[in-house]
Amino acid sequence: MKYAMGIQEILKYLPHRFPFLLIDRVIEIKEGESLIALKNVTMNEAQFVGHFPDRPIMPGVLILEAMAQAGGVLAYKSSNTSPQDGVIYLFAGIDNARFRRVVEPGDQLRLEVKVLRARSEMWKLDCAAYVGDELACSAELLSARRG
Repeated sequence: MKYAMGIQEILKYLPHRFPFLLIDRVIEIKEGESLIALKNVTMNEAQFVGHFPDRPIMPGVLILEAMAQAGGVLAYKSSNTSPQDGVIYLFAGIDNARFRRVVEPGDQLRLEVKVLRARSEMWKLDCAAYVGDELACSAELLSARRG
């Protein structure tokens, strides 16, 4: 399978590490416009110990965080910067978040991020997470650049 970024390159653009790195692969990127990434949901992730022991469900806040990380990769690639340059993109807001489908171990999230507005300091992104063709979550996210 051809892809745009593997895990080694993703690690260059995101300061997150285990257990909080929530992107496994970027399959498409159009700098300044959009990005599609994948997150493989597996039973050995820490959140499933307590959420919930008898019916493991990926917490919605982690789905939002995965979409935000995809947006971060897009922002870094589009601005030709990285955390090594002293630049960090921080979560600044969430609007219109909706959860439509439960995400469980064994699912693969396809994270689709589109730029609504981008200025040097602020990005507004239209985000969606799918399992197959089913929409699991959608939201508009704001990201603020520091550094």
